[in-house]
Amino acid sequence: MAKIFTWDQLFSRRQFIKGAAGTVLGASAGLGLLAPDKTFAGSSSSIPSDSAESKEIKKVTTICEQCVWRCGVIARVENGLVKKLEGNPDHPNNMGKLCPRGNAGIETLYSPDRIKFPLIRAGARGSGLWRRASWDEALTYTAEQIKKIKDKYGAKAMMFNSTDNLSQPFFEILLKAYGTPNYGTQRSLCFNAMTTGFYYTYGVPQPGTDYKNCKYMIFAGRNLAEGISNNETQEMIEMIARGTKVVVLDPRFSKTASKATEWLPVRPGTDSAFFLAILNVIIQEKLYNQDFITTYTQGFDDLVQEVKEYTPEWAEKKCEIPAATIERIAREFVAAAPAAIAHPNWRTSNFKNSFQTERAIAVLNALIGNWAKPGGLIPDQEINTAKLGVLSHPPFPPAQGMRLDGVPWQYPLVPLSYGVIQTMRDNILTGKPYEAKGWLISRQNPILSIPERQKTINAFMKLDFVAVIDIQASDTAYYADVILPESSYLERYDGLIPIGDKIFIRQPVIEPLYDTKSSLMIYKELADKLGLGDFLPYKDERDLLAKQLKPYPISLEELEKAGHYVVPNFQKDYSKDFEFQTSSGKIELSSSIMAQMGKKAVPTWDEPPRPSQGHYYLLTGKTAQHSQMFTQNNRWLLEVFPENRAWLHTSVAARLGVKTDDKVILESDVGKVTIKAQVTEGIRPDCIFMVGGFGHVSKGLKSAYKLGASDSALHKTVTDPLSGGSALSETFVTVSKA
Repeated sequence: MAKIFTWDQLFSRRQFIKGAAGTVLGASAGLGLLAPDKTFAGSSSSIPSDSAESKEIKKVTTICEQCVWRCGVIARVENGLVKKLEGNPDHPNNMGKLCPRGNAGIETLYSPDRIKFPLIRAGARGSGLWRRASWDEALTYTAEQIKKIKDKYGAKAMMFNSTDNLSQPFFEILLKAYGTPNYGTQRSLCFNAMTTGFYYTYGVPQPGTDYKNCKYMIFAGRNLAEGISNNETQEMIEMIARGTKVVVLDPRFSKTASKATEWLPVRPGTDSAFFLAILNVIIQEKLYNQDFITTYTQGFDDLVQEVKEYTPEWAEKKCEIPAATIERIAREFVAAAPAAIAHPNWRTSNFKNSFQTERAIAVLNALIGNWAKPGGLIPDQEINTAKLGVLSHPPFPPAQGMRLDGVPWQYPLVPLSYGVIQTMRDNILTGKPYEAKGWLISRQNPILSIPERQKTINAFMKLDFVAVIDIQASDTAYYADVILPESSYLERYDGLIPIGDKIFIRQPVIEPLYDTKSSLMIYKELADKLGLGDFLPYKDERDLLAKQLKPYPISLEELEKAGHYVVPNFQKDYSKDFEFQTSSGKIELSSSIMAQMGKKAVPTWDEPPRPSQGHYYLLTGKTAQHSQMFTQNNRWLLEVFPENRAWLHTSVAARLGVKTDDKVILESDVGKVTIKAQVTEGIRPDCIFMVGGFGHVSKGLKSAYKLGASDSALHKTVTDPLSGGSALSETFVTVSKA
C-alpha cells in the first residue's frame, strides 16, 4: 500500500526520487508541494545560482501574467536560468516599466510551492491527501467524471469558470462545445456596475480615457497608484505632474488621494448623491453642451426632471461633502470641458446602488460632450485593433437549461459573458433551479474571492467532482479532486495578443521545469478525451499561433525572435466613433432597455444602508505589491508587503486602547477574523479598511498560509439586482481588541 503524505509533512529529496504514480503525496512544510527535481538539486527555497564561468546569455521577449494587464517583458536568461525581468519599451501596456509584481515573476517561476505534476485526491475532499498521477491518467479521470455528469444529469449540471487571460477564449470554446450554459467569471466581484452602467448609456462597456490631454479628472474610488494598471498609472502620474486638477472621492486616504489636488472623504455608498448633485448644478445653470446633447443623446428631458430634487444641499446631507464644494467642482469641471473626465472607475462592487453611480458618471461625461475629444473619453473600438486568424470548428450544440447564476431569468440586464458568480455558488447550495454536480475551474480562486468563504467551501463539498487548473495550490485547488498543473507564464505559450497595429506573443523563456502543461494544451487534450477535439483544431501551441498569424506575412519563428509584429499600412478608422450600439443609436441618458424592463431609465438615488451603532463599514481594496488573491505566496512581494492590516481611525483606536500592530477582532454577520491594526488619520472614523487576498486556508501555500486575514470570511453576499455586482461594502463589522 502506498505511503500517504499530507500537505504539512517534510518531503525529502529521497522521498521525491522514490515517488511514483501510485504514491500519495502532500505539500512539504519545508520544500513546497514537492521537493525540487534534479534541475535544482540542493536548492530548496531560493532561486538557483549559476556558478559556471562561461555563460550562455540570451534575452527573450514575452508577456507578463503577474496580473491581468499583460505588460511586455524581456527576460534575461543565463545558462537556462531566468536572472532578470525588464519592461519591454516597445509594449504600450507598460512602456518599458514593470511594477513590483512584474519584477517578482522570477520568484513565481522558481517558487518551491509550484505544483509540479498532476495530482488526484487520495483522501476526503479538503484533507490535503494526494497521489501523483500521469497526465494521461489525470486527464482521463477528469474527462470520465465530466462525461458521467453529462450522461446522468445533462451538460447543465457542469460549471466552467475562468478569469481574464489570454487562453480564456479557448476555455470558452471548450465549455460551449460541452454544452453547458453555466459559465462564470470574476466580473461580478469586480466591475459589473461600471461595465453595465456604461453599456446601457453608450453601448460600450468601458471607453478609454485620454490622460495625456485631460485637464480635469474626477476619480470615485479608482486607485491607480495601488491598483496598478501599468501604462494608465504612468499616464496618471504624468497627468498630475503636468498640473491637471485631480479630485478623488474615497473614504480612505489612498495613495492616489495623496497625489490628488483634492481629496473628498465621501461617506461610503453615497458617490451617486455627489454626481447627481453635479448633474443638478450643470443642468440648472445650463452649463451643458447643448449641441452635443441635441445631436448625440436622447432622454435629456427625462434627466432634467429626475435631477431637480438632487441639489448640492440635499447631497451634502447624504455624502457629507459641503454643498459649496459640490457647486465649485461642477463649475470647474465644465470649465475644463471637453478635456475633463469623470472616470468610469474599475472595481465597482461596492453597493447595490453602484450601478446608479456609474450611470450618473456616464451621463455626466455625456453632458459636457467629451466623447472622442482630446482629454475626454475614447471610443472602445475593436475596428482599430489588428485581427487574428480564427479557428474553424463545428457549430456549438445548443446549451440546455437555465443558468445557475440567474442570468437572464433573475438578472435580465447582466450580459451572458459576465455572469453572477456569487449567485452560482448560492444555487449550488440551494439546488435550485436544479442540482449542480461538477465544477471545472481555470486560473480562478472562488474560495478566497467570493463573499462568505465558508459557504463557498460548503458548496464545494456538495459537488460530485471538482477539477482545478492552476500553477500553485490555491485555496480552491486545495478542495479539488484533481489538480492539472499549468506551466508558469515564463514557461509557456498563450494565444497572441493584438494591441492596435501590433501583435505580441507570450512565449517560453525557458523550458518547463516540471511535468506541467500550458492551458492551451490542457484544454486541447481534455477536449480530445471528451470527444470534442474538432472544436480545438490545433496540434500544439505553435500550430495554434501559426493559425492566428495566418493573415500576416510573418512566420511564428520571426515573431518569436522579434517579440512583436507591426501590421503594415494599418489605418485607424474613426468613422464609427459616433455610431453608438444602443437601442436608439444614441447616447442614452434615459435607457430605453431599462424603461422596457420597468426599471428607472435615468440615473436615480437609491439610499444605501448605514451601519448601526458600534458597527463600521468594511472597505476592501488593493495594494501595489499584490494582485488580488494570486501573489500572496510570492516571497519577494511578502518582503515589501508581508500581510494585510485593518486600518482604524485614530479616534476608534484610542477608544479601544489599540496601537498599530496590536491585534484586533473584526466580526460581521457571517464571520470573524483576527488581524493586526494600522492606526491612521487617513480613513473616516466610521470605516475599517483591509487589503484583500490574505488569510489563505491552503496548506500548500507555505508562505501565505493563514498570513493576515481574509475579507471573504467577513463579506456578506449582497447582490445588485441590476448589474449583478456583489455589494461588498454593504458588510458591516464590529471591532474589538484581541
